[in-house]
Amino acid sequence: MAARSSAPPADRSARRPAVRPYDRRRAWLVTAMIVTFMVINFADKSVLGLAAVPIMDELNISNSTYGLISSSFYLFFSLSGLVVGFFASRISSRTMLFVMALLWAVAQLPVLAVAAVPTLIAGRVLLGVAEGPAASMSMHALYKWFPPERRGLPSALQIGGAAIGTLVSAPVLTWLITDFGWRSAYAVLAVVSLLWALVWRQTGHDGPFDESRPPRADAPRPGTHLPYRRLLLTGTVLGSIASAFGAAWALALAHAWLPAYLRTQLDMSPHAVATAISAISALSLVLLLTVSPLVDALKARGVSSRWSSGAVQGASVCVAGCAMAAFPFTDGAVVRLLLIAVAFGTVAVAIPLHYVTAAEVVPGARRGAVFGIVAATGTLPGLIAPFVTGRLIDTADTASSGYTTAFLIAAAVMLLAGTAAVIAIRPEHDARRLGLLHPTTDPEKGAHT
Repeated sequence: MAARSSAPPADRSARRPAVRPYDRRRAWLVTAMIVTFMVINFADKSVLGLAAVPIMDELNISNSTYGLISSSFYLFFSLSGLVVGFFASRISSRTMLFVMALLWAVAQLPVLAVAAVPTLIAGRVLLGVAEGPAASMSMHALYKWFPPERRGLPSALQIGGAAIGTLVSAPVLTWLITDFGWRSAYAVLAVVSLLWALVWRQTGHDGPFDESRPPRADAPRPGTHLPYRRLLLTGTVLGSIASAFGAAWALALAHAWLPAYLRTQLDMSPHAVATAISAISALSLVLLLTVSPLVDALKARGVSSRWSSGAVQGASVCVAGCAMAAFPFTDGAVVRLLLIAVAFGTVAVAIPLHYVTAAEVVPGARRGAVFGIVAATGTLPGLIAPFVTGRLIDTADTASSGYTTAFLIAAAVMLLAGTAAVIAIRPEHDARRLGLLHPTTDPEKGAHT
């Protein structure tokens, strides 16, 4: 009789989902660390572009060679993001981000030992390997601290760290480069990366919303029955990759060639270039902090993710593409700078939103790996755009016409990618087809019929 009365509660307990408390204070502490992580990440990416002119002058290298050095950063960038993504459910985010930051510090050392093209390439390749998984895995780590309905603002802040990184690093690194030589910027970044790694080792822990790890050893992992091929071939994931691809093309040009373009084609001083780069980053940050909460508000009012986040990210890439096509043919300095800001700043909106839309059709158990795949394919332009631009500049009749051709190619890519995103991203529709939403959910409105 005793056995009969005690067994049912035990069974119900086994089936009851684990309570996952939302630790607001700890969640925002981790968010602050991850934002700082992204600040350092984009400072690392920006340093070569900010130092492009003095490096090219000192080492006597051509535009094509500089483009090759810049593209080398992405040689294993995508592959690294892909491989690490598949280990996201087996290795803690604390360990992954710690190792990445340590490698960032090490990657700055070769060029400090010997300033030459081979050491520049070696450092950029290692940095690319270590930074390939950075955006997707730090977003994955962040999601472990917030329930799905509270991820909009943290996601925007995480990507906002990239804008802050460029905004802050442009004047600081330019000051170091002009006053103490370009090597000093590499040395400072090595120290900062090491310090972050040590602090993260003490404060970074996986949060309670780690859906890739079940609460009990015998509990099934939700969504593990869905094959990766089926997830990756949904229109939402493909559209998310498309928006990331278009945005990444613009970002690759911004990091590698925009500072050199402003200096050599618009005759701007190093400090004026730093100010312009910071202004573009400020625009990105304002858009990120404005659009992402707006997306959350639209979803709270019942607007489907297709229109609240899918169409928004695609449209942002299209708007940036139009500005990219227009500014090379604009004569007025002020208007040209405004169009440049739109071309390189607006695409930032697509970065957090493409993770948000992909996450809506991917179970938590598969999320880390799919994020790695999305990041790997979406960032492929970094391997192509810098080198192609350098070749176009060297082979054109004038550097100006070479830059114009490069920007027009970028505009075409961005318009195609943005349009594909608007058409293909349909999270509710795809989630229902995958069995992740109740079958009575309206795929377009996201409401029960």
